[in-house]
Amino acid sequence: MSTVVVEAPSAVLLPVSSGPGAPGTGVAVIGSVAGYSEWLDQVRSSGRSVGVVPTMGALHAGHRSLIERAAQECDVVAVSIFVNPTQFGDPADLAHYPRTLEADLEVVAAAGGRAVFAPSVAEMYPDGPGGEPGVAAEPRLATRWEGASRPGHFDGVATVVVKLLAAAGPCRAYFGEKDFQQLALVRRVVRDHGLPTEVIGCQTVRDPDGLALSSRNVRLSAGQRRAALALSRALMSGAGLVAGGEDRVAAVQAEMARVLAGQPEVLVDYAAVVYADDLEPAVSCDTVRPLRLIVAATLGPVRLIDNLDPRAGAPLLPVLHLSV
Repeated sequence: MSTVVVEAPSAVLLPVSSGPGAPGTGVAVIGSVAGYSEWLDQVRSSGRSVGVVPTMGALHAGHRSLIERAAQECDVVAVSIFVNPTQFGDPADLAHYPRTLEADLEVVAAAGGRAVFAPSVAEMYPDGPGGEPGVAAEPRLATRWEGASRPGHFDGVATVVVKLLAAAGPCRAYFGEKDFQQLALVRRVVRDHGLPTEVIGCQTVRDPDGLALSSRNVRLSAGQRRAALALSRALMSGAGLVAGGEDRVAAVQAEMARVLAGQPEVLVDYAAVVYADDLEPAVSCDTVRPLRLIVAATLGPVRLIDNLDPRAGAPLLPVLHLSV
C-alpha cells in the first residue's frame, strides 16, 4: 500500500491501493494536531460532514464496522490511531500492545475512511505523559468496575478523548459498546467539556462463536481463547434468566459467576448487573431503567471484558458480524 502523508489542509487526497473492495480510495495520514484540525476544518468548510473513529490501532472487524457505519452516515471519515500511554497502568501491557500501522491503513481504506491521524506521543503530550494536568474522569464512572482494577485508567482515557475530539472539532464520534464503561465515560466527558461532538455507540462485533472482538485476543493461546468463550456464555445465561422473568440481581449474578467458574483458566474480576446509564449496581432487574450485564476476567496475561443488554432479544445473536 502506498501511503499519502499530509501535514497541510491544502494537500490533495491521492489514490491509494487498498485491496479488493475499495479501489481508488484516498487516505491521508496526518501526524500533527494542527494538521489534523486544519484538514477537518477544510472538509467542513466545503459543506461536508465529519465522522471520527478514535482507536489505538491493531484494527479488527469491530473497528472496521465502526468506520463503515461512520462512512454511511458522514461525508468524510477520519480514524485516529494512537496508543495512549496515560491509560496504561502496567508498562508491560503498554509495551506489548500491538502496533500494526500499515495493516491498519489497509483496513481504514477498505472500510471507507479518508484520513488517519497517527500522532507521536510527543505530539500528543509535549511535556511527556503525565507532564501536564490531565482530565479527571467523573469519579462514580471511573473508580468502580474497570476503574477499580485499573487505577487511573479512565483519567487517561478522559484526557486523550478531550485532546482527540477537541482537535477534530464538530463531528460525530463512533465508539464500540464492547468497552461499555468507556462509552459511558466518553459521553460524560463530552457533556462536561462542552465538546461539539455527537457520540454514537455501536453494537459489539463478535466472532461467530460469540467471542467479542478485541485487539488483545491475539495474545490468547488456543486454549485460552476457547476458555474465553465463558464470558459471552455467562452473559447469555444471565440474560436468559432476565428474559424468563428473574428480577433478583443476586440470582442473575450468581448464574453468570457459575458459568465463568466452569473454566479454571478464567480468573473472574466481576460479573454484575448495572444500570446502563450510569453503571451503578442495579437493585432489581424488574425496572424500567435500561440494564447492562458486565463481566471481566483475566486469562494468562490478557484481561478481557464483555457486556450485554439483557433485554435486546435473543442474546448475542443480533450482534454477530457475519462478514468477519
